[in-house]
Amino acid sequence: MRTRLTRRIALAGAAFTLALTPAPPAAARAGAAAEHRTGTLADGANWVADIPPHWNGTLLLYSHGYGPLRAQDAPDPATGAALLAEGYALAGSSYDPHGSQWALGSAERDQFATLDAFTATVGRPRRTISVGQSMGGLVNARIADDTHGRIAGALGLCGLVAGGTDLNNYQLAGETALAALLAPADRIPLTDYPSTAAATAAANSLTAAAETAQRTPQGRARIALAAAYLNLPARSPDQDPPDADDPAGQETQQYQWLAAGQLRFIMTARYAVEQAAGGDSGTTEALNWRALLAGSPHYREVRALYRTAGLDLDADLATLSRAPAHRADPAAARWMRRTSTADGRLTVPLLDLHTTADPLAPAEQETAFATRVHGTGNGPLLRQAFVARRGHCAFTPHEILAGLHALVRRIDSGHWPATGAAALTADQPAGTTAFTDHRPGRLVTP
Repeated sequence: MRTRLTRRIALAGAAFTLALTPAPPAAARAGAAAEHRTGTLADGANWVADIPPHWNGTLLLYSHGYGPLRAQDAPDPATGAALLAEGYALAGSSYDPHGSQWALGSAERDQFATLDAFTATVGRPRRTISVGQSMGGLVNARIADDTHGRIAGALGLCGLVAGGTDLNNYQLAGETALAALLAPADRIPLTDYPSTAAATAAANSLTAAAETAQRTPQGRARIALAAAYLNLPARSPDQDPPDADDPAGQETQQYQWLAAGQLRFIMTARYAVEQAAGGDSGTTEALNWRALLAGSPHYREVRALYRTAGLDLDADLATLSRAPAHRADPAAARWMRRTSTADGRLTVPLLDLHTTADPLAPAEQETAFATRVHGTGNGPLLRQAFVARRGHCAFTPHEILAGLHALVRRIDSGHWPATGAAALTADQPAGTTAFTDHRPGRLVTP
């Protein structure tokens, strides 16, 4: 049963595939009519481009997500074919293949170098729109701060727009809660991994501790507490959404994400981030665990489960406060702030699309990013839209087309069209989109 459930979660939610699996070149998907170009950049990165026979003059510069460093120019085969059919040219790079898969040190540079290569070999686009998915959504948010007029607008897809520093911090907080409350004697390492294998072993140990804990009310309460720090949605694929007053059902679905491999993904990715940054930037030093929990949308769930289990929540929060603190490597923290944070200083219109229940890039990241953008005075340049679906980057091609059309109308007119659920849904055939008017909660991050 658990094997089938794990498979359904991974497939239906697309939690570990869409952001990781490179799409084949769009030319191969659209047939011989599309012209396919490739090349190599100065740092060894590869680039690809596909140009439809009736190019409309707009180039979509695609930034791919975390995973193998192979050139991609579309999120997935079906979306690439749909974009080419509408006349858009596509281009994208692998990023520097000699570095870590957390390629924020080279991604922007290689994307703009790809634009230059496209201009030199194909021709100058009438305009260029940046598109980015997952980790590439963070690249996209940084590209939207282009001050040289190379980009006309940007479309973000399930982006890690709160940035790598926040990501590292809240994931480390959640992992610390699991390790300290479920397996304190095991001393499971959570940072400074010597290899991917070591990170995988640590993740397997932490997942096993969660599997054991799930069998008791006390363990389930503590998993809910850790899930709140992880910003883990209380909805898993292939399950009916739990009621707002069903804390047990909410925890069960949060646990299903962990059982499906969530910890293995984020902890092995941490090793890649450490490789890129030269150390670990995460910290739990001087963390106010109580205040952090109080700001979580899952606070009531956690309190209810602790009462049911007969556990003292204050005592567990005190245990977390006494746990050895993880201290950020100063140089790594500086590298992450310099390369892996979007400061919100937009210079072009940006439309972000996000699924409502994303376990890897929680929709609450959009709340943190919007706060940052409005703080710079650039709020009018940002719009965010949400798709009622569970999983990471689990968009249909029609949803991406609807978002792109809205962005193009903003670029052409200088004014945002309606970007609510009704307007975006009406842009595509009935039944092909699942936009919803959604307001995500606060991102729980130190």
